[in-house]
Amino acid sequence: MSDFRPEAADRNRLINPFRVMDVLERARQLEQSGVDIVHLEVGEPDFATAPQIVAAGVRALQQGHTAYTPAAGLPALRERIARFYADHHGVDVDPSRILVTPGASGALVLAANLLLNAGDTVLMPDPSYPCNRNYVHLVGGKAVLIPPASPGQPAPSLAQLDLAYNPSVKGLWLASPANPTGAVIPPTEVQALSDWAAKHSVHLLMDEIYQGLDYPDSPADSCALGNLPTALRCHPNNLLVNSFSKYFGMTGWRVGWLVVPQSLAAPANVLAQNLFIAAPTPAQHAALRAFDDDVIEVLEQRRAAFRQRRDFLCDALRSMGFSLPWQADGAFYCYAGIERFADDSEAFCRMLLEEHGVAVTPGTDFGAHNANTYVRFAFTNAMPRLELAAERLQRALS
Repeated sequence: MSDFRPEAADRNRLINPFRVMDVLERARQLEQSGVDIVHLEVGEPDFATAPQIVAAGVRALQQGHTAYTPAAGLPALRERIARFYADHHGVDVDPSRILVTPGASGALVLAANLLLNAGDTVLMPDPSYPCNRNYVHLVGGKAVLIPPASPGQPAPSLAQLDLAYNPSVKGLWLASPANPTGAVIPPTEVQALSDWAAKHSVHLLMDEIYQGLDYPDSPADSCALGNLPTALRCHPNNLLVNSFSKYFGMTGWRVGWLVVPQSLAAPANVLAQNLFIAAPTPAQHAALRAFDDDVIEVLEQRRAAFRQRRDFLCDALRSMGFSLPWQADGAFYCYAGIERFADDSEAFCRMLLEEHGVAVTPGTDFGAHNANTYVRFAFTNAMPRLELAAERLQRALS
């Protein structure tokens, strides 16, 4: 018998491990052995999907909606997403430009394959969502991370982009609100970044999956489905990634969407056919219910809970000596500096988990710039659990 063993393709060496999943796996092992763990590591809302959405999904199954939809998604859902952009953002988007995908991850994989050739460069902030650079590497591209010129900067400056630009640069990938920082790029900066990209014939892809989860200075100023404008208002050829996972609380349903320029709608559809055939059909039917007023009422109550958690956790972390250069104006994360306590974020996170039962994510998941001095806290747990986490953190730092 031959001792031949298949080997992984060389490109796999470029793919960084998703450390938050390693933390989660170890936390679950500890839980199985009887250890109580406060989970502040995973970016997943702790609320169950709104009951109206669940009922719509069950009804879809009962009615036999289990066959494939078109590759670009259920026509009614694409039209409903288009109406969301018209009603909430004042932007007309033809439904043919919207592709429903298996989560935002499916949208990002689709975008990378649609937009990039081998050797192309994509600019993105450091820190940023780790899978983004991996998607670029998987299609033979190069991800260049741009560190903040000053602590708390939500996006690269135009001067930094000018320095990083060369003819191989084909894309600028941003997020607002951002993972891991919770930072929001001000609308004027989004417009300037969009203008820079158009001037240099560089596509701009904006990750808006945390839209809806933003926290204006006064809760009274908050409007349903969030206060942040979409990057589609800046330029019609910007690309957008969004999802039903975060604000809408449908993580396990795996439904996201990608908005592309009209010129790319046809090739994007062909790619979708080949990459994943279609997003899950019952989940798409369930997502149709997500924009209804009675569902939004539930989701807005949950956003208020996230605001309360954000305020508590940020204040608690500051009082303990963590630095918080990024203002957590959206999403459900605090990206905290540990420079007063340690210079190895992975070891710091292991200590918190193994010795104190608090699971958080090391900054090394999100980039390279000073990553050993940052950790990400996700305030996706109820207030009593956050209060317990704060007590344990205080003991750990004492």
